[in-house]
Amino acid sequence: MELDERKLKILQAIIRTYLETGEPVGSRTISKYTDLNLSSATIRNEMSDLEELGYILQPYTSAGRIPSDKGYRLYVDTMMQEKVQEMDNIREQLEEKAGKMETLLQQVAKLLAVNTNYTTMVTKPKYQHKTLKFIQLTDVDERQLLAVVVIEGNIVKNKFIQLEKMPEKETILKLNIVLNTFLQGLDLTEINMAVLQKIKEQSGEYGPVISLILDAVAEAVAEEDDFEIYTSGTTNLLRYPELGDREKAAKLLETFEEKSQLTELIQDLSSQEEGKEHGIQVYIGEEAPLSAMQNCSMVTATYELEEGVYGKIGIVGPKRMDYEKVVSTLQTLMTELDSIFKRKS
Repeated sequence: MELDERKLKILQAIIRTYLETGEPVGSRTISKYTDLNLSSATIRNEMSDLEELGYILQPYTSAGRIPSDKGYRLYVDTMMQEKVQEMDNIREQLEEKAGKMETLLQQVAKLLAVNTNYTTMVTKPKYQHKTLKFIQLTDVDERQLLAVVVIEGNIVKNKFIQLEKMPEKETILKLNIVLNTFLQGLDLTEINMAVLQKIKEQSGEYGPVISLILDAVAEAVAEEDDFEIYTSGTTNLLRYPELGDREKAAKLLETFEEKSQLTELIQDLSSQEEGKEHGIQVYIGEEAPLSAMQNCSMVTATYELEEGVYGKIGIVGPKRMDYEKVVSTLQTLMTELDSIFKRKS
């Protein structure tokens, strides 16, 4: 059943009031909204209908009403008004830090936590397609070979390889040529057994050395697959009484401290969102695939540095979070990041 305009306005008024106060909302409070111009009796009848439809709840007898997850969902999907938030300070601070990705992302997490008073997380960007740009082998000493692996996006990984005997410099040069001839420009998913066999055939007696080098390359790539998550404002969660239960709060804080669960969460969300538009997503209560967050809401956005290079930003707070402010802040931030990275490219 679709809600008529009057019910929608009353639901919106209940949610806005509850967001501000954290207290159950009564009909007398709603009747003070001048744009409704309805009596308390009419509002009580409409609130009764909204409760029957599952959009609001009465936490205990004689109390006012609070939004249900279904009510929040309707609010998020149909009633949020776009608000343009001035964030000149974020632009200035982001530009100051844009020279170094890690520092930039840490600063993004901190700025969002301060701006929203919620808990934030930002993931390191990941490459959907990883192209091997170059491999450089250099002898370090009599038994140690350095393999410098350069991946798309100018990601550089250094790997030291222990050998029983170091090949001659001319041989190392030949191995460099063989590796780059067969591997340069390939997406890592295209490096199959047939390619590896050709490389070993061209390497002659140094096939075992090539195996060690390829293992080092695979290890370097696997390291780049590791998630890195920057968090900020964890203790902000303790500001909200509904999240203050000692046991639940401990699990929630542990989730942000350990980060292994956050990694699983981001992977689950990325899997759910695969094939969808890279926009802002809102997860309310049990919609988030993590039990510790089922009393919370989470708003996520995907940022893009360049084609095929994505990262995730998330804001976690109580279910009565200020959705409009959070969404508006993320929208502005996405615009700022896009502007910064386009200027740098």
